[in-house]
Amino acid sequence: MSSTALIICFGDSLTAGFQSPTRDNPTGRETPYGQFLQSFLGGARQVRTSGICGELTGEMVKRFRRDVLDHQPGYVPILGGTNDLGWNASPSEIMCNLTTMYEQTLAMGSVPIPVTVPSIRVEGGPGDTAGQEWIAEHLDRRSRLNRLIQEYAGSKGLACVDLFAATVDPQSGQLAELYSNDGIHLTTAGYRLFAEHVAHILKPLLGQNMQS
Repeated sequence: MSSTALIICFGDSLTAGFQSPTRDNPTGRETPYGQFLQSFLGGARQVRTSGICGELTGEMVKRFRRDVLDHQPGYVPILGGTNDLGWNASPSEIMCNLTTMYEQTLAMGSVPIPVTVPSIRVEGGPGDTAGQEWIAEHLDRRSRLNRLIQEYAGSKGLACVDLFAATVDPQSGQLAELYSNDGIHLTTAGYRLFAEHVAHILKPLLGQNMQS
């Protein structure tokens, strides 16, 4: 199988497809978007998922060669930063780690697909001033990180999956309820939508490779 036929979806719990336990699914579940991506692309392509729950981008960098580069994939969708933001890391620090992985992918002749970090969802009443300030601060840092991701993609001529825009409630700026399992992770519908956006980018690229 040629390297262009291998896609490795790389990231944290949002790549692993983690869903918190709910009343309908008390033990929780994992629905990695790579499974949906495989069905969208068909059997001529091989999709692998490499996602570790709770992982920081610095930890992602440490395992990137072993889990991604050594397998020589053609394309690598990369999503990281949610956990870093939860630990109050700066957008510039997170972007430094993401850039390392983007650049390593490009250096081996493969194509990284940067993915923006989705929003969060926090239930709270209109009178919860402290809560609203906390949400605003977290959304601001997500926005700054996502701008850096999109600017990098634009500077390299790379297609970027804007998962934030795809899953956000436009009125609140928070993760839309339809796509929110627990305020951080996605629902099955959210992971399927994620896969659709990655497939939308990959299909024309893979078509070009098949013709060349």
